[in-house]
Amino acid sequence: MTQHLQAMLESQPHHPSAQEVIRRCVAACLDSSAVCTSCADACLSEKNVADMVYCIRLDLDCADICTATGRVVGRLTKPNKAAMAGILQACIAACEACAAECEKHAGMHAHCRVCAEACRDCAKACQALLDVMP
Repeated sequence: MTQHLQAMLESQPHHPSAQEVIRRCVAACLDSSAVCTSCADACLSEKNVADMVYCIRLDLDCADICTATGRVVGRLTKPNKAAMAGILQACIAACEACAAECEKHAGMHAHCRVCAEACRDCAKACQALLDVMP
């Protein structure tokens, strides 16, 4: 997590009991978003780009969902718990799908291995937040 993001979350007047879990989730979502975007870009440079189309699609979908999730989770004031749970579940599903597809290409493309790891970490962080939500 960036220094500024951490400082911003800590400076919020509302301090939920799960603040550390929230911080980890936001950081994992934003990290996964950047990694998925970079993986999609790297896939476009591969010689077998036609074989990578589905992977690219999942990378980009996952990046967008992770970005939205990180933004929603980072809003600490009066959260809509149903919407938060829904977006966390969507993020987990997107990350798991992206990780599974990237793992198919990980033996040939290191960027896919890294992306799969980031997606798995993000899914775990989202699940951890779901687990502590009232």
